[in-house]
Amino acid sequence: MNVELTAEAEADLEAIADYIARDNPVRALSFVREIVERCIGLAEKPEAFPVVPRHQHHGIRQGVHGRYLIFYRFEVDGIRILHILNGGMDVEALLFPAG
Repeated sequence: MNVELTAEAEADLEAIADYIARDNPVRALSFVREIVERCIGLAEKPEAFPVVPRHQHHGIRQGVHGRYLIFYRFEVDGIRILHILNGGMDVEALLFPAG
């Protein structure tokens, strides 16, 4: 199964790497690699994580890696990674800006 990172997810990874690199550049690279591997692993069991509560009609699921949440959609042609966000962020506003 194909796993695709959207431009938004790639930008999220860059921001995560930049943030961690301020204190530990080596860890920034390894941590981003871990997240990417976790995303690729979603192809094995795409329905393993729950659909985001109150937004089932969007079909967006939420995986976890440490403090980060991986938002993705299981589609016919594969997995589309939408965003990778820190769990402390207002993820509702970023994922569902119109409510």
